[in-house]
Formats: sequence, C-alpha cells, structure tokens
Amino acid sequence: MGDPASVVQAVALAAGLAWASGLRLYLVLFLAGLLSHLGHLQLPDSLKLLEHPLVMGASGLLLLAETVADKVPGFDSFWDALQTFVRIPAGALLAAFSLGVADPAWMLAAGLVGGTITAGTALSKAGGRLAINSSPEPLSNWTASVGEEAAVLGGFWLMLAHPWIFLGLLALFLLALVWLLPKLWRYLRTLVGRIAGLLRAGPPPR
Repeated sequence: MGDPASVVQAVALAAGLAWASGLRLYLVLFLAGLLSHLGHLQLPDSLKLLEHPLVMGASGLLLLAETVADKVPGFDSFWDALQTFVRIPAGALLAAFSLGVADPAWMLAAGLVGGTITAGTALSKAGGRLAINSSPEPLSNWTASVGEEAAVLGGFWLMLAHPWIFLGLLALFLLALVWLLPKLWRYLRTLVGRIAGLLRAGPPPR
C-alpha cells in the first residue's frame, strides 16, 4: 500500500467508513462519492463505483428518506432495526474494499474488523434511540439525529485531515462501547419488561 503515511490514511479510511456506516450509511455512500468526484477524497479503484451517477442518485434518495425517517419518534427505531441488516454488511464491504489491495486475506481481515466496528456503532445507535423513545417529546430525537449527522461530517473531515487523531479517537470510542453496550442492553431489557408488564395488565378498570 506504499509509504507509512499512505498506510495510515488507508487504515483511517477503512475504519472511518465502517464506523460512520453504523450511524448514517447512505450519508457515507453519498458523501464519499461526492468528495471523490470533486477530487477531495482519493478512493481506491475498488470503491470508484461510488462516484457513478446512478450510485450517487440512489444513495442520495435513500439519504433523503433516512434523514426524514430518523427524526420521527418511534419510527426511527423501526428504521434502525430494519437498516441494521444493511449497515453491518455494507460497513464490512466498504472496509474490505477501501484498503485498495487485491490480497483476499487482507480484504477478509479488513471486512471482519470493519463489520465489527459497524455493528458496535449501529447497535449503540439503535439502543440509544430506543432509550430516547421512552420519552414522549420529540426534541431529544431531533437532537440525537442532528448530532449523528454532525459526527459523521466531522469524522470525515478528521479522517482525511488528521488520520492519526481520528484513529486515536476511534480507539477511545470502541473502548467506551465495550463499557456501554452491556449497560445499555440491561436497560433495554428492563424497559421491554416494563412495557410487556403493562400490556399484560391491560387497561385500568373504570
């Protein structure tokens, strides 16, 4: 893959695409294609397809749909549950092809690591949204949605301008996920148990 600087940039690209795909897959696809088309992002030949007008058009339409769906309380959790099955394999594929190497072993390793990063990000996002939806007001959903979009945009800039800093922050994020996910899982189990108990109890007597 060349000199050490290009290796770090390639690793940051692979990890960054995988991480951001767990939050906003279609924003990642559209933004990567657009930046590459404008000459601000050097994609490997294996990902040049993202520049194709048909791919950019499809990712742009899906980005518009996701932007709206992600800001509707309740429906955002349904969207997340549905898109998790798309985000994780897509993040793994983006990581595998972003290294720009033809060695299947490297591609498989990058795909496995990338898919794991995408899964952690997607599950934390989906779990966080379920927790937010326990509150009836929509402001927290909108704030979380805009914050995720800003994180992807900021992550893209940092990934390109300062790959070492991005990789360091990503490592801290993954360590935080190891601590957070079990707690989030216990909270969601308790929340689901309460909802199931209310449903079994039925409406209060008049």
